[in-house]
Amino acid sequence: MTRSIRPDAVLVQAVIAGALSFAHLHDLAAAAGQTGWKAWAYPISVDLLLVAAWRRLRADGPSRLAWCWFLIALVASLGANVATAGFLDLAHPPAWLRFGVAGWPALAFLGGTLLAHASDHPADTADSTSSGAPAVLDVERELTAAPDPKTGVPPAEEPPALSGAEPAPAPAPAVPVPAALVAHARKIAADHTARTGAPIDTDTLRARLNVPAVMADAIAAQLA
Repeated sequence: MTRSIRPDAVLVQAVIAGALSFAHLHDLAAAAGQTGWKAWAYPISVDLLLVAAWRRLRADGPSRLAWCWFLIALVASLGANVATAGFLDLAHPPAWLRFGVAGWPALAFLGGTLLAHASDHPADTADSTSSGAPAVLDVERELTAAPDPKTGVPPAEEPPALSGAEPAPAPAPAVPVPAALVAHARKIAADHTARTGAPIDTDTLRARLNVPAVMADAIAAQLA
């Protein structure tokens, strides 16, 4: 069944704005001495950096790295729109404009590389939190073994287990999970469900978060 194509006002507006911004960036690069195919490559570079930073913000959430390069690309695009509106004499461009246009490829390459290869490290927070669990357990043990402040008598010890009976397995201590890590895991689970149509399993969640198995089980329990 063929779907009818209906014009979307938002999409049309985005195409018009993108075309105008593309043309302004091309005119600015050409005025700064970049002729031929190089003048056309500049608006592509600016728009790709802007899209890459926006995709990073949508996929991994707000981060200083993504916001920094998003603002850099936005300033480059907005600056070209303003400069070509008569605020600069493009027939005799200033030296700082030539300098900025000539240095943009290296800056865009650096931003694209960082956005493509840098990653957040929620495992650092998880490891630091899980490493503090034994200390919490030690404090609880000391409080339990402390004598009663009213009578001064320590709590009675549990009777030893019978020799013929096997000791009951001790319950696994609860692993504290930071709220920020749970929120990040919830986004990953939602993205996995949207892409695959099935809920994320514990092994996949542990691999995506790079956390220990015990921590992944605790997070999966909170996501259930």
